Amino acid sequence: MAEYPARVKDALAAAGASVGDRVRVAGARAYEGVVMPHTEFSGADILVVKLDNGYNVGIPVAQITAIELREKKRAAAIARGLPPPTPGKPTIGVLGTGGTIASFVDYRTGAVHPAATAEELVFSVPELLDVANVRARMIYSVYSENLAPKNWEVLAAEAAKELQAGAEAVIIPHGTDTLHYTSAALAFMLRDLTGPVILVGSQRSSDRPSSDAAFNLICAARLAGENLGEVVSCMHHETGDTACDVLRATKVRKMHSSRRDAFKPINAKRLGTVHADGRVTWEESATPRSKGPVRVEEGLDPDVALVYFHPGLTPKRFEGITHGCHGVVIAGTGLGHVSDDLMPVIRKTAADGVTVLMTTQCLNGRVGLRVYDKGRDLLAAGVVPGEDMLPEVALVKLMWVLARTKDPVEIRELLATNLAGEINPAITLDEYVF
Repeated sequence: MAEYPARVKDALAAAGASVGDRVRVAGARAYEGVVMPHTEFSGADILVVKLDNGYNVGIPVAQITAIELREKKRAAAIARGLPPPTPGKPTIGVLGTGGTIASFVDYRTGAVHPAATAEELVFSVPELLDVANVRARMIYSVYSENLAPKNWEVLAAEAAKELQAGAEAVIIPHGTDTLHYTSAALAFMLRDLTGPVILVGSQRSSDRPSSDAAFNLICAARLAGENLGEVVSCMHHETGDTACDVLRATKVRKMHSSRRDAFKPINAKRLGTVHADGRVTWEESATPRSKGPVRVEEGLDPDVALVYFHPGLTPKRFEGITHGCHGVVIAGTGLGHVSDDLMPVIRKTAADGVTVLMTTQCLNGRVGLRVYDKGRDLLAAGVVPGEDMLPEVALVKLMWVLARTKDPVEIRELLATNLAGEINPAITLDEYVF
């Protein structure tokens, strides 16, 4: 955590204030709130204050006429890092990865950048420290599209380490764009969890109006007191700050580019709800906490491709995408179909020992390769039905399976086995409406 540059530091010192204190800042407008830490992305002469509404504001020193200290709060502890544990509160391990939830606005340019340290993330939502004892580490500081399978393996190991060290829960702040990939990967790699591993994102950074970062993080922290022993996501239930949904890691998908309630359960119902008043209610059976020890079944084969079929997809292009792969997931149309001209190349791909797993780009519903002739032809060509797995989940599962075995019979058995809630035994037409 960097110190404020001289002009801001001197203005705070004149008022006897420091990071973590509550101040009233007078100037062109008056603001009252908590002094936030300086980040390398803020302008040199910008004081950052968190207002009571949860939003941060950047105030140029040149516009400040006076700073009045209203309350000393956590200043000494923040200077040393995160505050010491408070008896009676659950302990949460926070593993930062970057993304919008860990982003700050550069007030010189308006650009958004990821926080450099986990402390910056936690202190951007100081209310989190009222809910739980927090120990935080920044594992990565990148946008989520830059996370790869090797990074998922590291996160699985670090989450297990936190739980084994006594944390009641692990929160992983994560960029929303690939959060559902990471959640699925952790669900397949982590076993016998002694507490929940909760992925949390935000559609808008902590410094922006209508940010969902603080509410999502606080709701996630409430799960530390629940009998929950699986990987989940915790995100806004609707656009207002009324509740967050608790969603199974292998049945969640980002369904809107910008709404705060972008994450929805697919072929599933939400497990539970964390309400604004702190209550947690459960609608579905969730995996309870294990007595441990937590196991990590790491290992992912990254040589797997996800191909979305579309009209005009040629055999040559299909071959180009899948060349050198050990496995291929196809997101087919409807019940899991592709065009006739792709059949020979798919048949050859499977005959060459590459696992070909069929899913549906419809998302809701399941693959049915025995309904039409095309589906039966695909089965005869060696294609494995992906049941009701989301294409992204099927991709991650195939990576996990191929890291364990290359035996075709064992691969098919594992792909057909429900390992982390990714497969429903049956779905009726009206069971999961969307």
